[in-house]
Formats: sequence, structure tokens, C-alpha cells
Amino acid sequence: MYRFLLTRQWVFLTLLFLVLIPAMVELGFWQLHRHQHRVAQNELVSASVKAEPVPVTELTSPGHTVPRSDYWRTVTATGTFDTEHEVVIRRRTSNDDRAGVHVLTPLVLKDGRVVLVNRGWIPAAADQREYPAVPPAPKGEVTVTGRLKADETTKASGIKDLRGLPPRQIMLINSEQQAERIGRPVLGGYLELTAPEPADNRPEVIAEPDHDSIGAHMAYAVQWWLFAAAVPVGWVVLVRREKRDRDAQARQATTEPVGSAA
Repeated sequence: MYRFLLTRQWVFLTLLFLVLIPAMVELGFWQLHRHQHRVAQNELVSASVKAEPVPVTELTSPGHTVPRSDYWRTVTATGTFDTEHEVVIRRRTSNDDRAGVHVLTPLVLKDGRVVLVNRGWIPAAADQREYPAVPPAPKGEVTVTGRLKADETTKASGIKDLRGLPPRQIMLINSEQQAERIGRPVLGGYLELTAPEPADNRPEVIAEPDHDSIGAHMAYAVQWWLFAAAVPVGWVVLVRREKRDRDAQARQATTEPVGSAA
């Protein structure tokens, strides 16, 4: 009755369906894990930005790697900006996706150590080999508030070639590299400035990270699982259609009259 299932065509088709089912199930779990990661990330960011500010020296020190649990923590620092060692970070975008640079200014603390402060976004110079017009940092002793971030690395960013950059321009914010350049101990990670806001919003303060949207990963997971469930249903439909067509052909062959030779 179903001998056609042993034909090469149907064996291949059945094996293909058997491969598709676990593949789609796995893709569904992959999207589920992305959804769970996004939810966990949102919870971490939300808790960090809402936490009471603490001195930056309580969470990091020279050579320290900022752990994921401290990402986005609100911290404070009091010191004097060292504009002599100020640099800009290339290939950064504004809050509305305009291309430009970020301004990184060392803040010298009372004990002589340094914390790097990302003061925000400005447009790049017309000639990107030139140093842009950077709005001046506040003079004298200041207290700043910001979000703690981890050092940027070539592995995480995918940026490989950091050579040949113009003076005072960098691609990544890295405390160890800046410590060598400044000649002072630099706290691990850096501070993303939130207050005080600069006059005329120059540099443009970096917006708070999104911690509300969760994307469509859960919907994609359900879609893949529905596709996986539809595969055996589709296989059964195809088998029944093939059997019906073969039965119809067989009945037609048995009912056709046998012609006689002229």
C-alpha cells in the first residue's frame, strides 16, 4: 500500500524532513536563549542605572577588570580634568546616529590616580586626520557622575588594526593603554558622563542604554517551533496525496478497455 515510501525520492524526502525537525527546534531554543539574555541584560542595566551613586574608587582600581555585574553602575568622581592628555575616539555615533567622535578626558583624582571620562559626542573634523574642535572641559575641581563601563578590547570590538592613527585619536577606550600614555595609574574601565550636563549639550551626553525593549526573539522562537510541528503534518499530507494519486492511477488502469488490433 505504501511501498512508494521505499523509493529513492521518498526516502530522501523523509530524511530531509527528519533533519528539519530537530534543526528548527534548535533554532527555536537559540532564539529563546537570546530572549532570556536580553531580559537579563535589561534587568542588569535597569538595576544599575537606578542604584544609588557610589564613589568610582569603590568599584574599580588600576588594572581592575570591571565585571559584568558592575556594568552601567552609577558612580561619582571628584578631581580636575587633564585636558593636556585629552583624546577623541573615532567612529562613534550620536544619539540620533550621526557619525563623529567621543571625547575622552582624564580626570585626576585627589590621590593622583586617574579615571577616564567619556564626555560625549561631537562631530568629527572635516579632515579626519585633524583633531576636531573639542568643547573645553570644566576648569578647577569638579564632581562628575556617570555610568561605569568596562575597557574596550580588540577582541570584543572586532577592530584589529590600531596603528597609524593621527595624534590624540584612538579607536578604543582602554585604561592600560591610556595609563602608559599619561604616565599615571588609571582606574580600570571608564566613566560615561551623565552629570553635570555641559553647556549647550556640547559634547552631547550619551543617552541612557535601552533597557525596556526585548526585541522579537520570543516570537521568532515560537515561529521556529511551529515550523517544526508543521513538518510532520506536511509529510503526512504529502504521503496521503501521493497514495491517493497512485490509487487513482491504478483504478484508471484497471477500468480502461483493452483495444483490439485493427
